[in-house]
Parts: sequence; structure tokens; C-alpha cells
Amino acid sequence: MTSTAQDTIFDAVIIGGGFYGSVIAIYLAKQRGFKKIILIEREAALLTRASYNNQARVHNGYHYPRSFTTAYRSRINLPRFVQDWPQAVKKDFTKLYAIARRNSKVTARQFQRFCNEIGVKLEPAGLSLRQLFEPRLIEDVFLVEECAFDATQLAKWAGDELRESGVQIVFESTVTAISKGQGFPLEIAMTLKDGSEETVACRYVFNCTYSGLNQFDGEFPGTHTSLKQEITEMALMQAPPALQGLGITVMDGPFFSMMPFPARGLHTLSHVRYTPHLHWQDQRGIDPYRKLNTYDRATRVGRMVRDVERYLPAVREAQYIESLFEVKTILAKSEGDDSRPILFEKHQKLPGCYSILGGKIDNVYDMIETLENEIM
Repeated sequence: MTSTAQDTIFDAVIIGGGFYGSVIAIYLAKQRGFKKIILIEREAALLTRASYNNQARVHNGYHYPRSFTTAYRSRINLPRFVQDWPQAVKKDFTKLYAIARRNSKVTARQFQRFCNEIGVKLEPAGLSLRQLFEPRLIEDVFLVEECAFDATQLAKWAGDELRESGVQIVFESTVTAISKGQGFPLEIAMTLKDGSEETVACRYVFNCTYSGLNQFDGEFPGTHTSLKQEITEMALMQAPPALQGLGITVMDGPFFSMMPFPARGLHTLSHVRYTPHLHWQDQRGIDPYRKLNTYDRATRVGRMVRDVERYLPAVREAQYIESLFEVKTILAKSEGDDSRPILFEKHQKLPGCYSILGGKIDNVYDMIETLENEIM
């Protein structure tokens, strides 16, 4: 094994070039004065995996009536996100939340009370919008304020900021091990695009690999927090005229969302029952990337549409384009209340090594606040 840094100790190594990894690298360079930062990404570009292959929703709290903390933090963070990344935010659509009459964990009255408690705007939808729904299955429909984001614009921002900050980026390379260094705090081993192996010495390691958090050898202990992983399908649809310019969520239970997907000018269609295809407990030795690559990816869009059209008849006129398949990682404890806290673990056996997982894009502010208190 050769060494890339015999005479260089990096201030920080960031593993993962998604939104969180990119933001951490930029924060360390611009706000904390780190001079030598290297970001290692297994793909050929930034923000091409979980940061792109998702519903592209910037939450405002409505989605989490069973987790007040998650909802309230979303309501606080959304205006900041809109202000910080205006070039990536899409607001020019009408957002509706509808409450199902049966099998919903929340009633319309409870949903109204919840929205009032977190201080978020909610008003009854007009007649023309309510008529899109089957009244026998939908109790009420509300007009809300929520946004979508364009991951390609975020990737452009991240690339520009990283270059301006002097962050070294290594693409198509994989970190294989994290260990204590010889005469310096930490050492990471990685395999480069050409198959060669190199090591890097550093003061800090930030593991922002999302679905790959526990896939390292060496002395890396793994996360203490139990994680659940799923192979998920996000169907990309061309919305029919009646649904153009709308974002629709029916909740809270085995229902669906149809949201604008700005990166493609399409809509995503997701369903609580059919979007998750396969799940397992995250652990070392179960390679999530291999699982995804070998999965047959047979679409369930037909089943999605058949169920959705019962509530929203116009969806039967939508045109299916393709599906985005990805590994989704959540905290196992979030299964009960649907909460989406950040995971921020400090590995005591590897001082200076942290694992970070963001459940939603707006959680980035909670992550930065935690970093500010942690990194001296």
C-alpha cells in the first residue's frame, strides 16, 4: 500500500460527497479555518445518490404529526433553507395535504390542532381543488406551504463552493478502513478508481456515507445506533393537466405523495406501502450497494397508481417515465413515531472520527449546530 500523505496530515477527511458531506467540508473550510480537507466520493460526481434519488421535498413540518420535535425543527429550518439556497428551491406550485377518512393515524381536526401547535400555515382548500379527491375516502383537504428542491442545482453550488474553498475532491474512490494513525490521530485506507490503494493521515474523519455508514474495516467500531435500510422506488411521472402545478400528500397512514421533481421537470409518486421493496438491519458485511446493484428493480408503479386513483382519480392519466431506486437509511427507533432526527455519533475508540446521518435535507442546520459545539 502506498501513501498519498507521507508529509501531509489533512485537517479533515470527509467520506461521502452528498449534500451533508459537501456542506460539512465547506463549513470546515469557510467557518472553521481548516486548510487541508479532502472529500472522497465513490461516484463520479457530487450529490448523485440519496441526495438526488428522493422525493425532493423541503419539509415544513406537516408530514410529522407523530413527532413534534421533527415537525417543529422543519418549520424552523425551511425558511433558512429557502434563503440559503434560493437557486435550488421550487415554490411555484400549490401544495395540498389531504386526510383520509379511514386507516389514518390522524383526523382532520387533529391535523389542524397539530399545525396550530407548531405554528405553521394551514387553510381549507378551495372547491376546485377539493373536487380532485374522492369525498367518500378523503375527510378534508388543506392548502399548505411547502417547497421542493433541485438536487442538480445543489450539486452545482457544492462544486463551486468546494473548489473556492480549496477542498480536494477524489471521485470514484472508496474508503475501506479507518484506524488510529502512527504518530498522527487517524488514518484512512482507500481504493482509487484505477484499483490502487492509498492511505491518508488526518486529524478528523467525518463519515457521511448515508447507506454506507457501517461498511469500514480497521478499527472503526460501527454506529451504536441501530439503523434500518430499505431499497426504495420513487416513480417519476408526467403529471396530467389536472395535476400540473400541484404537490399532493394524503396522510397519515398507508397512503401516498405526488411531488414536483424539479431536476427533471416531472413529479415523483411514492406510496407508503409500495415504495419500500426490501429492508434489512444495517450491519458490517451486508453491502447495501451490492444489494441495490443486484436487485431486479421490477417497478410497482402499477400498484401505486391503482391505489392512488381511488383517492385522486386524475392520477390514472399520469404517464410513467421511469423509477429511481435507492437505498434509504433511517434510525430503527424512528419506525414507531416517524421522527427524523440527525444521527451524530462520536466514536470514542477513534478520537476525531464522527458518523453523521441526516434524515431530511433541512436537518443540515441541526447538524451544523452540533458540529459547532463539538469541533474545537
